[in-house]
Amino acid sequence: MRYDRFGVFESDIFLSHWIFPIFLLFILGLGGCASGVSEPPAGLIIGVVDPQRILQDTVKGRRLSDNLNAFMKDRQALIELEQRELRDLEESLRAQMTVLSQSAKVLKEEQFRQKMGAYQQKVAELNREVQDRQRELQNEFRREVGEVVTQIANERNLGLVIEHGPSSGTLFHQESWDISKEVIQTMNQSEKVEIP
Repeated sequence: MRYDRFGVFESDIFLSHWIFPIFLLFILGLGGCASGVSEPPAGLIIGVVDPQRILQDTVKGRRLSDNLNAFMKDRQALIELEQRELRDLEESLRAQMTVLSQSAKVLKEEQFRQKMGAYQQKVAELNREVQDRQRELQNEFRREVGEVVTQIANERNLGLVIEHGPSSGTLFHQESWDISKEVIQTMNQSEKVEIP
């Protein structure tokens, strides 16, 4: 019996050189069968849409942006009013600090902390309102875009439509696949019909 420098019997090395590749092929073959992953069907036609472009270039998308901006401005005005009140209270407190007794100072500081806590809670609530409103409007718009995309995909016999844009995972697509312009035209035409 001969051993190599690692203490492995030489005939074991010979067997492992033949068995390992066969074992690897067997595992890979099973993995391919078990995964259920198959090649896309030949002739699969793909479409691409740019949601940001659709949002910017449709009447409904611009209206959604305007509604959301108006909603946010209303909430921002409320926050600024609260901020102004807090600043005035803080300035008043600073001006009175030299003439107030210790117990009065403690009372005023506690009132200020309570106002600040209420302000922070109000800001959090208003932020939640804005996020909820944004989600609601986006979901409604996304549903309408989805209906138009489905209609166009059926007309053009597309097997798959993916998103392209800054927040999508699509790195490349051929320009001929882009159906955003058709989606925009269809949505804008339906707006003209709906507007009296």
